[in-house]
Amino acid sequence: MKKKLLVINAVGLTKSLIESHSVFLKEICSSNTLSYLTPPIPAVTCTSQSNMLTGKDPSEHGIVANGWYFRDLSQILLWRQSNHLVQCPKIWDVIKERHPEFTTAKMFWWYNMYANTEYSVTPRPIYRSDGSKQPNSYAHPPDLNDSIKSELGPFPLFHFWGPMTSIKSTQWIADATIKIMREKNPNLCLTYLPHLDYNLQRIGSKHPDIKKDVEELDQIIKQLYSAANDNNYETIIVSEYGIQEVNTPIHINRILRQEGFITPTIELGEEHPDPGASKAFAMADHQIAHIYIKNKKDIQPIKLLLDKHPHIDNVLDQDEQKDLHLNHSRSGELIALAKKNAWFTYYYWLDDNKAPDFARTVDIHKKPGYDPVELFMTKNGKQKAAWTILKKKLGFRYLLDIIPLDANLVKGSHGVLTSQKEDGPLLISNNQFNSNASLNMKDIFHLIDSYFA
Repeated sequence: MKKKLLVINAVGLTKSLIESHSVFLKEICSSNTLSYLTPPIPAVTCTSQSNMLTGKDPSEHGIVANGWYFRDLSQILLWRQSNHLVQCPKIWDVIKERHPEFTTAKMFWWYNMYANTEYSVTPRPIYRSDGSKQPNSYAHPPDLNDSIKSELGPFPLFHFWGPMTSIKSTQWIADATIKIMREKNPNLCLTYLPHLDYNLQRIGSKHPDIKKDVEELDQIIKQLYSAANDNNYETIIVSEYGIQEVNTPIHINRILRQEGFITPTIELGEEHPDPGASKAFAMADHQIAHIYIKNKKDIQPIKLLLDKHPHIDNVLDQDEQKDLHLNHSRSGELIALAKKNAWFTYYYWLDDNKAPDFARTVDIHKKPGYDPVELFMTKNGKQKAAWTILKKKLGFRYLLDIIPLDANLVKGSHGVLTSQKEDGPLLISNNQFNSNASLNMKDIFHLIDSYFA
């Protein structure tokens, strides 16, 4: 098969940002089609990507958010990596049925591990027995990791998420993608550029400093376009969601806690989450929250309780979830949607002195919900981080507790639809690939499928 396609997933990219701050992307748009994409609800990474790669809704592929309550484990888990969690065939599976020689490279798109692709790379820290966390990436085939690291160095994990996020991680992913296109020549190359995700949540889309972020991303996309042309790839750009300004955190688990629905576990004077022992617990994920409720008799009282909150837009029971195609066994008995200026925290403790130790760290796997406050650092965080790094080098155990507990710091969020299409996700492609002004995010699957027909 001779056709080749590069799909650039530029997270958070919108028409508004392009028109205000870009040079190269604005030029690309002048000679190509810019289509608005209608994202799923929730408009979050794992759900949006699964819609694009399966052409199905969460009710079918099962990715109802970036994580959910695993009922058989009685645990809330986010950011799992196994591709087997996506319960529908993916675009490469479908094309391979027609063209067995078809090859795919999946560069940092989610649910990367064990996908039926020829090449894949994804972040995967090494957690040592001494408690340390070391930057690393997971690759298939395994020798691909060493090949990339020998040229680019190790993946800059601490610039990928946390208070030190920067353009370095996005540049590394782009460079690795260029290497894959040049050396492996896959028919379909999917690459994920996370850079805009960070400051859009930290400072909001209207802050003047966002200009620098867009300009940095603009240059990296230019590099990818040039490499794609050199290697005979068609290129399209997609984004997963638009990030809108927020000013109101909703502490949904504290609401449940105050009404006696949440029972934490006390460990060393700290309150740790125990959803399995609680009557109800909310998995908060940006502007959506899945509320898991043990007894049916509590569903209606909790629905009435949350409906009263001035910053919760809607609370959906399982029948109402069908309208958003979220009626799946992984979904909560109730789903709460925030108003456009608000977002949900995972906080369940009522006294910060009793918060668990992981609350003040970057720890996406222990927290029972998404925590954008991990993008910030306490006032003495830099000095504390330096001291912690010294202890790490000396071989001591350490706790890098530099994350504040102030949800009011967050200025941008996503998950529900933006008020204006210009502030939402998009597709940029040449006119032959697509000429529609507006598409559903699921249509990306069909456009790719048609391209390789």
